Amino acid sequence: MATAPRRVTMADIAAVAEVSVPTVSKVLNGRADVAPETRVRVESVLGEYGYARGPRRRAEPARLLDLVFTEFSAWAGEIIRGASEAALAARCRIVVTAISGEADVDHWLRSLTASRTDGVILVLTELSPAHRRRLAALQIPVVIVDPVGQPDPEVLSIGAANWAGGMTATEHLLGLGHRRIGTITGSPAVLCSQARLDGYRAALERAGITPDPGLIAAGDFHYESALAAASAMLERPERPTAIFAASDVTAMGVYEAAREHHLRLPADLSVVGFDDVPMAQWMSPPLTTLHQPLAEMATLATRTLLTGDMAGLQNRVELATTLVVRASTQPPAVQAP
Repeated sequence: MATAPRRVTMADIAAVAEVSVPTVSKVLNGRADVAPETRVRVESVLGEYGYARGPRRRAEPARLLDLVFTEFSAWAGEIIRGASEAALAARCRIVVTAISGEADVDHWLRSLTASRTDGVILVLTELSPAHRRRLAALQIPVVIVDPVGQPDPEVLSIGAANWAGGMTATEHLLGLGHRRIGTITGSPAVLCSQARLDGYRAALERAGITPDPGLIAAGDFHYESALAAASAMLERPERPTAIFAASDVTAMGVYEAAREHHLRLPADLSVVGFDDVPMAQWMSPPLTTLHQPLAEMATLATRTLLTGDMAGLQNRVELATTLVVRASTQPPAVQAP
């Protein structure tokens, strides 16, 4: 009676291919940590011996996070970088969305229902009460980065120490001898903008200087509004010798206004920004600014959503800002008495 042929084992394949059994297992399971030439050799032996592969196990569903902005600006790239690096390390995908109106939010919420998202990061994004209820009904974990208004106490929000940053920027200019220090704010409705303005006021008052309403101009973090506000400020009979801009993009508008008024930076006008986006160091002169840990804020938000680890975190987390001194600030040409 003929005996059935012996079944080829992984050990047989490993011996012929001159590799270990675990290496054969990695090739069979499609693992990436096998050298290309080794994979080709093992695959060749598997085919030659007709090795019967077992049914491939179904891959786990890909993890997915939604990163949502109201608009993209100069600092958005740092947020995306921080979130993407943390997601990549966890083998998770990031979907980046900009929502600028009610129709956009409705479409996004509908897609969110079908996408099986594991979490949402809202960046400087304010949802209407109705949209917040719809999002809450989906029971998807949410983290807010840089909340627009007062954040929901039930939702983790991550921001920067904006008040301390505004104070540090103004104190830097005071320390150089400036006394007529203007500021161009961000949108008054945005929490971080108000905090930076409050820090500016606190630094002046601490130095015994009453803030001059004529040196405080409302902006919206955009270049065009900053250019207009700075131009008006520089046309005053007693113009400022320094300006604290609420963002680096705002500072760019101040730079252009100074150029149009034939003022030299920083000999005639010192400028401090806020954010420390990459282009700040390439401006002429390179911009003194407050480094806002944008990438770190996004990384923390991403890791918190992926791990669900809230231990040690309050509902509101603020990361420190740090002053980066470059060439856009110096003592005023005439020291104040």
